[in-house]
Order: sequence, then C-alpha cells, then structure tokens
Amino acid sequence: MADAVQNEAHRGLTQAEIDALVAEADTGGRSAGPGIAKLIAGIALAWSLFQLWFASPLPFVLGIGVFNDTEARSIHLAFAVVLAFLAFPPGNSALQRVLGVATPLVLGGLLAISAQDTFPVWVVLVITVLVAGACALPTRSDRIAIHEWILAAVGGFCAAYLFIYYGPIADRVGQPIFLDYVVSIAGLLLLLEATRRSLGPALVIVASLFLVYTVLGPYMPEIIAHKGNNLREIINHHWITTEGVFGIALGVSTSFVFLFVLFGALLDKAGAGNYFIQVAFSLMGHMKGGPAKAAVVSSAMTGLISGSSIANVVTTGTFTIPLMKKVGFSSEKAGAVEVASSVNGQIMPPVMGAAAFLMVEYVGIPYFDVVKHAFLPALISYIALVYIVHLEAAKAGMKGLPRPYEPGPLMRRLVGIVFGVLVLSAVSLGVYYGMGWIRPTFGAASPYVIFVCLTAVYVALVAFGSNYPEPKMDDPNAPVAKLPLPGPTIKSGLHFILPVIVLVWALMVERLSPGLSAFWASAFMIFILLTQRPLFALFRREGDLGAAVRRGFHELIDGLISGARNMIGIGIATATAGIIVGAVSQTGVGSALADVVEVLSGGNLLAILFLTAILSLILGMGLPTTANYIVVSALLAPVIVTLGQENGLLVPLIAVHLFVFYFGIMADVTPPVGLASFAAAAVSGGDPIRTGFVAFFYSLRTAALPFLFIFNTELLLINVGWIQGIFIFIIATVAMLLFAAATQGWFLTRNRVWESIALLVLAFTFFRPGFWMDMVYPPYEEVAPAQIVAAAGDVPSGEKLRLRIAGLDDVGEMREWVVLLALPDGSSGEERIEGAGLTLMERDGKTIIDDVGFGSPAQEVGLDWDQEIVRVLKPAEQPSKYLIYLPALLLLALVVWLQRRRAPASSPPRREELAEA
Repeated sequence: MADAVQNEAHRGLTQAEIDALVAEADTGGRSAGPGIAKLIAGIALAWSLFQLWFASPLPFVLGIGVFNDTEARSIHLAFAVVLAFLAFPPGNSALQRVLGVATPLVLGGLLAISAQDTFPVWVVLVITVLVAGACALPTRSDRIAIHEWILAAVGGFCAAYLFIYYGPIADRVGQPIFLDYVVSIAGLLLLLEATRRSLGPALVIVASLFLVYTVLGPYMPEIIAHKGNNLREIINHHWITTEGVFGIALGVSTSFVFLFVLFGALLDKAGAGNYFIQVAFSLMGHMKGGPAKAAVVSSAMTGLISGSSIANVVTTGTFTIPLMKKVGFSSEKAGAVEVASSVNGQIMPPVMGAAAFLMVEYVGIPYFDVVKHAFLPALISYIALVYIVHLEAAKAGMKGLPRPYEPGPLMRRLVGIVFGVLVLSAVSLGVYYGMGWIRPTFGAASPYVIFVCLTAVYVALVAFGSNYPEPKMDDPNAPVAKLPLPGPTIKSGLHFILPVIVLVWALMVERLSPGLSAFWASAFMIFILLTQRPLFALFRREGDLGAAVRRGFHELIDGLISGARNMIGIGIATATAGIIVGAVSQTGVGSALADVVEVLSGGNLLAILFLTAILSLILGMGLPTTANYIVVSALLAPVIVTLGQENGLLVPLIAVHLFVFYFGIMADVTPPVGLASFAAAAVSGGDPIRTGFVAFFYSLRTAALPFLFIFNTELLLINVGWIQGIFIFIIATVAMLLFAAATQGWFLTRNRVWESIALLVLAFTFFRPGFWMDMVYPPYEEVAPAQIVAAAGDVPSGEKLRLRIAGLDDVGEMREWVVLLALPDGSSGEERIEGAGLTLMERDGKTIIDDVGFGSPAQEVGLDWDQEIVRVLKPAEQPSKYLIYLPALLLLALVVWLQRRRAPASSPPRREELAEA
C-alpha cells in the first residue's frame, strides 16, 4: 500500500481513489465484479447478524442458538479468515510473493522437524507444499482465482473446527487425533497467509519468529534457551485449546470489539460523522488556524466511535486538509495535524482502538476503571494538540475562515454558555434521578418504559431538528469556504447524541458488560437508521415516505456490512497475536526476557521504560496498534512491574499497560510505514515521509505523557477524589501546554533557547512537583529492620510502611523487591503489625517473616513466610509538594514578562490571539 500512496503523493486524490485507499488498508481492496462484491457483502452481513445475536439476550430467552465463548471465537475467526481471502488481494510485489511462499515453507519445515514420532512427517510436508503452492500461483486484484476460493473455504473450516467438533475435542483434551493435526497445521499456515494479505508482512514475520523460537528453543542463546516443544504440544497449545490463537485477545475481539466497531459504523452511516465535522467547523472554523483546530476536535469526536486511525484520517481529512491548506498550512503540516489528531482517537475512550477491552482482561479491572484511568491523559493530549495548532498559526500569522454572522457581545455569549451548561446539568440530573425512580416503580416492565421514554425524546429531537437543513459538506476545493452557522448545525442532529448516551449510561451507570452495552447502543442505532429518514420526511412534509423507508433500510444494511469489513483486520490481528502470546506462555520466554532487559538496562527503571518505548516504536513500524499492544504487553509489561518493584517504584499494572499502548499507537504515524501518514499525504498532495515526521513531532506530547504517569499515577486518577481530580486536570493541562510551547519554540512570541529550557523545566515541575520536594525533604525515614514494630507504631493513620523484601521468586531464584504495607489502626506497633497479618522472628540477626495471615494486607502485597525484611522506611513529615508551585509560578511570570516585552514587535495582535485560544 505504501508504494501506491508514494506514487500519488504529490497530487490530491479523487474521492474514488481515497475510498480505494481506505478499502485497501481497512476493509479489503478487491475490485471484483458485482456478483463477487454481493457475495462478500452477504458474508459480512451474516457476520454482523451473528455478532448481534451472540451479544443479545435473545438466545437465552428463546433457548436456541446459545454459543459458549470458545464456539463464538471459532465462528468469529472463520468469518474473518474467509473475508480476508476474498476481500484482500494477495499483492503482486516481489516481496509479498516471496513472503507468501517462504512463510509456509519455513514454518512447515520446522513443524515437520518438531513432529518427531508424534505424527507422520510426510503429511506435514504435503500440507506445507499445498499451501505454499497455492500462495505461489498468480492472482489478479479484480477477480478471485479458484485456488483463492479453496484457501478461503479450507481456512474457514480450520477456524470453525473448534465449533464444529467442540464436543469430541472437549472429550479428548491433550490427546489430538489425526484430523486435529491436519486442521491445526493447515490452520496456522493459512492464518498467517490471511494476516499477510490483510495486515502486511510485519505481523507475519513477528509471529513466525515466535513459532521458530518455540521449535528451536534448545539451539537458542543460553539466556533465552528452553527445552523446545514438539508438534503435539504446539498444535494443542495454539489451535486446539484457548491458550494460543483462540485465546483472550480473540475472545475480546469476539465479545466486545466487534459490537463497538459496528456501533461506530452504524452511527457514521446515519450521518453522525458528517454532523460532528460540521459542528466542529461551525464552532472553531473562525479562529486563527480554525480549520486545523476543527480537524482536531472533529477527529476527537470521530475517535469516540471509530477504532481506525486511517478511516478517521480520510473521513475528516478529505474535508479538513484542503481547508487547512487554504488558510496557510503547508501540505505536510496539514496532513500531519490530521494524522496526529486521528491517531489520538485511539487513546480516546470508550473504544480506544480495541485496547480498552483487552486491558479489562489482561489487567483484571472493570471496564469503567480502564475508561476512568485513560480519560484524563487522552483529553489533555487533545487540548495540547489544539494549542500546537494555535502556535503554528500564530507563527505563520494565519487567520481563520470568515464567519457567516457577526458575533454578539462577549458578556451575552458568556451568559448563553453558562445558561446552556445549567440546562444540560439540570437535564442530566433529571434523567439520572428519573431513571432511578422508574426501576423500582415499574420493576420488570421498566425496560419497556425506558424505551418508550427514549423513543419519545428521540422523536421530539428529530421533530426539532427537522426545522433546520441537514448539514452538508461544502466542496473544500472551492475558492471560498463558508462556515456553517453554529446554532442550526448543532440543532439539526441532536438525536445523534442519544445512542452515545445509551452506550455511556449502560457502561457507566448500569455497569453492564461492554458487549451488552454496545449491543443495546447498536440496537438503538438500528432503530434510528430505520426511522430517522421517514420521520424527517414526515416532519418536513417531503412526501415520498416509501423512498425514505427504503433509504433508511439501505443505510442500515450498508452499516452492518461496513462494520463487519472494518473488523476483518482486527479479527485477524488478535488471532495472530494469540500465536505470540501462546508462544510466550508455552516457552517461558517472558522470564528470560526480563533477564535480558535487566542486563541491557543495568536494572535502571528509566532505561527499561526507554527500551520498552523503542521496542514499541520498532514494532509499530509494521504492526497494527492492537497487535502491537498485545505483543509488547505480553512481553514487557510484567518486566516493568517486576523491575520497578526491585528499584523501589511500585507501578500499577494499568499504568504499565497504558504506557505500552501509548507507544503502540505510533504504529500509524512512524515513518517509513505509518499508514495514516501515507493516507493523509495522499489527500494533501504532500510528501508522505515528511508528513510522518511532522506528525511524529506533533505527537511528542503523547509520547511524553506515559513517562509522566508512570512516575505520577495521579494523572490516571488512581486513588484520587473528584476535587483533587479537577485540580490535577487543570495543573496537568497547563503543564502540557507549556511542554507544547517549549517543543514548538513559541509561547507568546518566538522562544529564546533558555526560555524553551525554562518552559520544559516548568512543565516537568507542574507534572511532578514531588520530584523536587523529595530532594529537599525525603519522604521516608529509614529504620533498622529489627525496629519495624516501633516504626509501625509511629506511622500515621492511612499511611503505609515501605518494606524491602528478600526472598525466592516464582522460579525459585533469590531477588529483592519493595512493597507498601497498609497498617490497620491500633493502640501499639505490635497490634498494628499483627492486624496487618504479619508474624515476625529474629534469626541470625535478620528479621524474618514467620507467618502471614490468610486474606490479610500482608498477603495481598505478596508477603510470605521465610522472607527477609531487608529495609524498613516509615513516612516522614514533609511539607506539601504543591509548595513547589510557588517558585515555578514566579519563573513562569518571568518568562511571560520577558516575552510580552518582545511580543509587540513580532506579533502585535497577541491579545486577540490569546482570547481566541
């Protein structure tokens, strides 16, 4: 795909070419005849209907069509594999052809070596030759060859094997029969071929390397060597059980991700995508660099419902990029702004590019907590990007697009905003407490009452919106762009907010599972798609209700098909990433990798974080975001937690997973293969590599956040109340804006070198004030381990005792780590230690843990008998870390004063610019 885009990079593409670009990257670029297109659409439609059925309560109500998780995963992957072979052509470049043939030959040969006496080697070789031969046959992108039909059918059967033979397989766990071997070997090879077609070579290469490592473990360097696995163990682990391909990642794709992607596709087909873009432009298009700011905001809103950065780039970029160029942005900067804002959509809850649901399984916390922890950094990152755009506009002296109206007095606008916020708050409270009254009043009938109320509100909003014209995209290449009026634009599509409210309500208030929440939101979207066109036609008195009904039905079908086709890559990626996760669990490479990373980093946590970030970026040059996150989190997340404990930094697991994910989203930005950058360059006519580098530079704020929230978990709202959370949001936002000003070289005017350095120091200080305070007043006071009882008596209520422990790890090796022990209230140190579940003894001058109470605070932090307490640190009195803000504010005032003295000469209208920002 990258080659095709490079050839088109210096001219703007037509809409048809842009649609083909998205199809090639996300949904399949096969341009077959109408009959084949209908068949592919029919399979995609069947996939969406199956997923809706599986997520709904109907199978349990009717007592038919109930599938367990393993069966559903098998069917899910079968649809994805079949569509990958039919919708994605194999690619005719030399590299693609060589990889398509070499992968099954190499892996098939290794599997034959591993067969030993467990299975006939000649059968493995026959399967290998057949798959490699089929991949070597010539193909065309405008038709499906007969061997591709065979590959699709066989691949679909292998994927559906666990569903078809679920009962017999369950009865012979660990004892595969001949057919199990054949299906598993063919299934692994065909899954990798489907991955190459739909996602490119990178993930195929990485997964293949892990399979090679699984077989050739005894021949690896000593530090990562293992006993090796034979064919029976490999096929049983990777295909017949749910440890590999059909593991957690594919389960998340089946249960949660599909419904969210489908919900986004339905919302977009209903017109919400265009509505969000138009609302953003009506509100922000008049500002300095307004089209770019509107691009950021509209991409953020689109990111709420989309898991694809490439689709986001093209959906919003087709309109925003030409307008950005019109007000003064270069082709590369216009494309980079769109890339940075679209890729950031993947860190915006609730979808987060499918990672939110994987984190629920991997971290073991509720979905609501994942969203809570991820929300603040995502919001801060978007605010900073808007500010970066403003600085770029200020540097170039740009102006916004002309307003189609004269704004009223400032006070009147402020009063209007305040009134709107109050009305929204009143409505929110009314809905919240009204729903709370409906449930106990109507009991089992309450869902029907809620649906009637929701329908009434929906009809009322459609009736209200019908008084205003449907937002239409102007031609962005026209000589003069007219901004839409904010009032009519916002009012015309208020009903689009209802399904989002249903989703958020089900997730956050009702605390339903993500899958069930997305089902109800999608069900409501189906209702909207079928009814909104007839209702608008009725209220606008446009006549032909039949045509409106047919249009709504066609939009629904298109949405169901688009949702399924958008899922092909994700379904394949999660299955193939399961090979990697399975290899990690089967070979124990995770613990070996911890040793490698520790040697490379010298045990320094910051060095470990940099190594992890670099690995994520390297993998991000070819892996999709979801696969990148699965791989790096499986390999390095436990390493960071373990080595953090050994270095005295207790990092919550969710912080580590978000750290990995943030660098994983660079997959679509990082040159030389950042697909979002190529897509944006195709739209802008700019150079794709330069666009990627500028977008990466704009994304530095996103790269800085993970390091900050590792060391200051308050940014993730961990153990933070509402008031403190608001305070942290304000301070962190100011810090990120200062960081953006430093990296852009412009604050109130062009920075001098020392001013940029001062702004960086100020940003760090606001983000982590405790760093400086700890240097002046150490937060802990060390006492001898023998004095732990006395120290426990001195610990203030609610504080924790910091202990360094020496003992055996899970594999029997001696190591040291740090724990924070919560002490219950008590009248003495002895009572508090006992209440924490610890029984201590002295042995040869050492303080040893003699026993740990079951379910006690001591057991919860991992303490166990026969461990030695090496070091004891009790909390010391320390002034508030926020006192550091006083000298920081003085330094900021100095920078502002010096820049304001220079600002009139280089940028006279600075006061108006600040007011707009």
